[in-house]
Amino acid sequence: MAKIAMPLDSDFEDSEFRKPYDALLRAGHHVVVVGKEKGKKLTGKRGEEATTVDRTAEELSAADFDAVVIPGGYSPDHLRTSSALVAFLREFDALGRPIAAVCHGPQLLIEAGLVGGRTLTSWPSVKTDLENAGAQWVDQAVCVDGTLITSRQPDDLDAFSNAILNSLAA
Repeated sequence: MAKIAMPLDSDFEDSEFRKPYDALLRAGHHVVVVGKEKGKKLTGKRGEEATTVDRTAEELSAADFDAVVIPGGYSPDHLRTSSALVAFLREFDALGRPIAAVCHGPQLLIEAGLVGGRTLTSWPSVKTDLENAGAQWVDQAVCVDGTLITSRQPDDLDAFSNAILNSLAA
C-alpha cells in the first residue's frame, strides 16, 4: 500500500487531520506525521485530537512517499516557515505524485510556489492569497487539478478523503 506524508503542527483543525488519516489507515495505507520536531506532541485547535510527530522533513526523501496530505487549521501557517518542509514539498511535486490540501492547507502550497497557473479551492480567507500567487480559486467541495487535490472545509472531508483514495488507486 501507499506511504503518505502528513505535514502537521500545533493548532491543526482536528477533523481535517482525523478524517483523512483514518480513511487512509482503513484503506491499508501508512501515514507518517511530519513536523518540525520529531517526537513532539501536537494538539488540534479544538483540543479534540492529539498526535505525535513521527519524522522531520530533514529526515525524509520525497521519493519514499506516494502522496502528501496537508490538514488545515493554523498548522500550515506554522509549517510554512520550515525551509526543509517547503523544499520537501517542491521535491515531491517534481515527482508528479498527489498532494492534497484542505482548508488553510494551500498556504503551504503557496509557500512552495506550487499554485501558479493551477485551479484550487480552500477556506475562503485563503482565496486572495491563492489568487495573488497566480492560482484560479473555485468554490467547490473538492478541486482536482492534475496532482493537486484541494478542499474547502470540514463539511467536505468525505469527498476530500475519497478524492485522495481515488488518486492513490489510479
